[in-house]
Amino acid sequence: MKKLFAVLAGLLFICNAAWAAVNINTATAQQLEAVKGLGPVKAKAIVDYRAKNGPFKTVDDLKKVSGIGDKTLEKLRKELVVSGGPAPAAKAKPAAPAK
Repeated sequence: MKKLFAVLAGLLFICNAAWAAVNINTATAQQLEAVKGLGPVKAKAIVDYRAKNGPFKTVDDLKKVSGIGDKTLEKLRKELVVSGGPAPAAKAKPAAPAK
């Protein structure tokens, strides 16, 4: 029974990872290439644009990238997300007063 549970948990993790949207502000060219509809040329163009102009504010900003128009963007939209970058560091809790 434990083996079955482990297999099911592993499959769930794999499926979840496959359905996860790709963050266009942090993805590498290789990660972008994994998105259906993005080949190596467009993936590199996205990374190059981001390096030159800074992070994207919305997925719609991809239209500013050479080779990506309205039709391409609509095909990609479901698989892409935008996030500003790494999560802010958690605030440290103050130390308890000494007794």
